[in-house]
Amino acid sequence: MALRILGRLTSINVRKVLWLADEMGLAYEREDWGMPLRDPKVPEFLELNPNGLVPVLVDGDYVLWESSAIMAYLARAFGPTPLAPEEARARGLCDQWLIWQGSEMASVWGYAVMALARKVPGYDDETKIGESLERWTAKMRILDAQLGRTPFVAGDAMTMADIAVGLAVHRWFSVDREIEPMPNAAAYLERLRSESKGGSYLTDRTP
Repeated sequence: MALRILGRLTSINVRKVLWLADEMGLAYEREDWGMPLRDPKVPEFLELNPNGLVPVLVDGDYVLWESSAIMAYLARAFGPTPLAPEEARARGLCDQWLIWQGSEMASVWGYAVMALARKVPGYDDETKIGESLERWTAKMRILDAQLGRTPFVAGDAMTMADIAVGLAVHRWFSVDREIEPMPNAAAYLERLRSESKGGSYLTDRTP
């Protein structure tokens, strides 16, 4: 039975899971869930994820939510894969950057993304835009410095942390505002486009 991945392509967290599955050559079926395509707040979906959020992975009778947990599961259940290093220190660095993207970076970009990338009506408070963009820029400086030391966030080889971080970098360069140059991050984005199967996820689709 094929894996089922529930979520819309325009969700950055859904694209994390899909990209990893593609890199690993896994067979899966994707179902559109998430507004405006299909409301995840209905009982059918809430039975799978009481938070009403995408993505959700269904593997037979096993259900899992939270994108980073799904990525870790895929790597363990269908690996081994070099994207999830087995050596403790290498895996620690991979997990560090994967968690950092989902906590430190994702926690600061919300208002700026809604205003400057997605152009959502009502997100027009310039003070809030500026504050969000300032905090986001600080995180991008940390990332750009790291990418000046190593070609990928956790070292010399691509890991699944680069999937999450790469999508975040794509989101940064999708902002409709003059932003601070991040040359190492820009080169990294092009490297991921050319050296992985993630090119289709690093396009102009909704960031």
